[in-house]
Amino acid sequence: MRVMVLVKATKNSEAGILPGDPRAPEGFDKLFEQMGEFNEELVKAGVMLAGDGLQPSSRGKRVRFTGSGGKKTVIDGPFAETKELVAGYWIWQVKSMEEAVEWVRRCPDPMPGEASEIEIRPFYEAEDFGEAFTPELRAQEDRLRADIERKQGS
Repeated sequence: MRVMVLVKATKNSEAGILPGDPRAPEGFDKLFEQMGEFNEELVKAGVMLAGDGLQPSSRGKRVRFTGSGGKKTVIDGPFAETKELVAGYWIWQVKSMEEAVEWVRRCPDPMPGEASEIEIRPFYEAEDFGEAFTPELRAQEDRLRADIERKQGS
């Protein structure tokens, strides 16, 4: 099963505090090294498919859809509810949710000096959609995935 592992944002991540920043809490300077070692373990185990850190929401935008009429509104960051924001993510291939939880338990503290949270969410798979995911839609998705892989490889 594929899962997305979401590292929730904190006050420090939203302030753009990185290792080496004088505002960083104690222990934060070792974060890159610790995460690098953890990512090495994930890759060697065949678990990690992708992962990245995200810049603060002040550098982002949201597009709000009205739900009718097709109106779209662009909202500039920063966004108020820090606890609902994401500071980084991984995409993992695991055998079960329990395996994903065990990997997260081995993860270094992603936000030293602050309470932090990691959320694990499974991806939908084709089988989850039943007959609504027609052979034509499945073929289209397979073609798109192949196109993406080809473009990323070049």
